Amino acid sequence: MTEKNDNTTEEQEVLDQTQSDAENTDNQGDAEEIVTDELTELKQQLGETKDKYLRLYAEFDNYKRRSIKERSDNMKRAAQDTMAAILPVLDDFDRAKTNAEKSEETAEVFNQGVGLIVQKLHNILKGKGLEIMETTGEAFDADQHEAVAELPMGDEMKGKIIDTAERGYTLNGIIIRHAKVVVGK
Repeated sequence: MTEKNDNTTEEQEVLDQTQSDAENTDNQGDAEEIVTDELTELKQQLGETKDKYLRLYAEFDNYKRRSIKERSDNMKRAAQDTMAAILPVLDDFDRAKTNAEKSEETAEVFNQGVGLIVQKLHNILKGKGLEIMETTGEAFDADQHEAVAELPMGDEMKGKIIDTAERGYTLNGIIIRHAKVVVGK
């Protein structure tokens, strides 16, 4: 009987072990399913995070480009405003030169003194991109010129600029002041 009890006990232990293994297998299947679900969720979160990062990076890159362009535009506008503020001074120099040229004596004195300074100023401004618009004798263009008067002229001067009342200027190819002209009609 002891042998029978020992066998029964061993059988019972084996049976318990088998049931325990079966339960562990079920638990392992559940654990694998949980781990797989968590892994899928983490991959999804990683994808969303990468997407947010790429969007943020692109937005920042656009911001940098926009800032650089705005800074460049502001510098151009500042240069344009500065040049426009200097134009009346250039006009005054041109009028002084015209008046000085009425007499040979004053023309020589002007050219030796103030004329050199005016020429130097013109050269510096030209180096910065300021150009004088040549107008006299050219065809009138409303996009570049402002007509201040019309004078009756022959057919050959009809629609052409007869005289320039105030010079026009461009800065790097952009008109900063339209030329005020007299047009033949």
